[in-house]
Amino acid sequence: MKFHIPTQILRVSAFVILAAVIVLLFPQYNNSFRYHYEVGKPWGYATLRADFDFPIYKTDEQMAKEEKQLLSTFTPYYKYIPRVQREVMVISLEEMEWLQSEEYSRVAIPQRGGGYKNYSLSELYTPASAYKRYGYSIDQNLVRDTARTESMREKTLATLSPTIGMVQKNERIVEQGEIVNERTYQVLQSLNRAYKDENAGNKQKKLSLLGESILVVLFLSLFVIYLSVFRPNYARQTSVMLFFCLQIFIVIALACLALRFGLSIYLVPFAWVAILTRVFLDSRTALYLHLTTILITSVIVPAPVEFFFIQMAVGMVAVSSLFDLTRRAQLLQTAGWILLAESIAYTAITFAQTGVFTTIVAWNYLYFFISALLIVGCYGLIYLFEKVFHFISSITLVELADINSDLLHLLAEKAPGTFQHSMQVSNLASEAAKVANANALLVRTGALYHDIGKIIDPLYFVENQQGSENPLLKLDPRDAAQVIMSHVTEGERLARKHHLPEVIINFITSHHGTSLVRYFYNTYCNAHPNEKVDESLFRYPGPKPTTKEGAILMMADAIEARSRSLEDFSEESIAKAVNQMIDAQIADGQFAETPLSFKDVDAIRQVFVSRLTAMNHHRIAYPTLNQK
Repeated sequence: MKFHIPTQILRVSAFVILAAVIVLLFPQYNNSFRYHYEVGKPWGYATLRADFDFPIYKTDEQMAKEEKQLLSTFTPYYKYIPRVQREVMVISLEEMEWLQSEEYSRVAIPQRGGGYKNYSLSELYTPASAYKRYGYSIDQNLVRDTARTESMREKTLATLSPTIGMVQKNERIVEQGEIVNERTYQVLQSLNRAYKDENAGNKQKKLSLLGESILVVLFLSLFVIYLSVFRPNYARQTSVMLFFCLQIFIVIALACLALRFGLSIYLVPFAWVAILTRVFLDSRTALYLHLTTILITSVIVPAPVEFFFIQMAVGMVAVSSLFDLTRRAQLLQTAGWILLAESIAYTAITFAQTGVFTTIVAWNYLYFFISALLIVGCYGLIYLFEKVFHFISSITLVELADINSDLLHLLAEKAPGTFQHSMQVSNLASEAAKVANANALLVRTGALYHDIGKIIDPLYFVENQQGSENPLLKLDPRDAAQVIMSHVTEGERLARKHHLPEVIINFITSHHGTSLVRYFYNTYCNAHPNEKVDESLFRYPGPKPTTKEGAILMMADAIEARSRSLEDFSEESIAKAVNQMIDAQIADGQFAETPLSFKDVDAIRQVFVSRLTAMNHHRIAYPTLNQK
């Protein structure tokens, strides 16, 4: 099938731009060392060997302990206050308290001949203790030499080595499947630190960026291939393709933000992708798009295997628990099932990997709960995406199908016969949609609105005349046909005035397709046997239906109207009428643009016959009471 080139370029460009943006997001918080590991869990990659020599750095705890030990022998430096007597060494009470709190036992004090001498704290006095010892007041004569103290402290700490050994090039660091212990974790952290060095890791960073780009393009390409093979109608719709791209971007951008600010990846509601796609499209595409999103995210998250299995369970639960979202409470139920699935999957995979209960991170369960609450907030996104992409959800369809809505109430008031006809067509069409694997709720709602154009001149249509004279019979057949056909254009005008969704408007404009107004066409032909009749004067403007739902409504509308003209409501009579009407529509090419199969049509015929037979069943006559 040929595509409109500018539109096709737009769709392809959307995915190209998406891939570029995703790759640009990744390096902002990640370096080129892309291994993910945790103490107590197995190494999930191939055996790792050192690509170059690098030192093993001490941990922060080790450095802090050694610093404390080294500084335990350090002595702060003091100096005399000029022009103050020096016969007794006196410091302030605050300074004495500071020395004691820092656990210093000695201080360095300058000597008259030069140099410094260490004195214990017991040889120092405060003004109060000096008065108590000597019986008279002695002023403070010593203050801390801050500059020298800090300088000497830095020199002392400079002697402390930050490393505890070296790893040689090609030396084995960890084997595949080996449990990462404290020692191995320290070596891996040191290698990570070495990769951050611009000179050592420049080549690795370039290769890492290349690998990321290939993976992102690969996963997006596989999704596009899926659409081309299994959902070509989606691939031809620019709005749907942009819908897919926007969902992937939003969720991955949230994941990048979470990782950049040190938040848990499990706070991100990845189930949004599966839920939104399931609500508007179908479950298979929803699961495939969810899989694509978590595969891309797995490139950057810690513990990617754990993340993938948990989020895969989330997607499967989201898709299976939302068979048809018709009530708000269903989102809450789905969030509850997702919370349960996440918790079970996380616990199970942790036990499977480590076999140790202590490796469970309790905070993750809180993150799962917060994510579940965000899933409930997906209801607002459903409304937003409906408006942006002109989609329609089951919730909206249920609201539109409320017969107490303004437009349907007006139809019942102005054209009661048409309203009853629409109700019957709605029931017929929804039952037929079930056997044809079509959207029953959609066609049911579309059927309720398909004839709203008859509100304008209801008495021109026989179902509203209630036995009165038909005013169309007084008109020229060509004019009468125009009046009949006008209910389609008037219906579209009313629908747009009342802001009905485009998918409902499509039912209004296509429920007659380009079929003939057969009654007045035949009347005119019979009255003008020698005239070449212009059929366009008697044909609806169309378009023809392009979906299963549109074709089913067209059948149901014609057959329900035809059934009202039957005198014999036996199953044979009804079956004959159904077959004649559907065969005539097929012969007229009205369903040529729909995906209906012969199997679907046969199943629909059977439903119509059984439903119409049940609707027009005979009742027994009640006996009259004999008068005594």
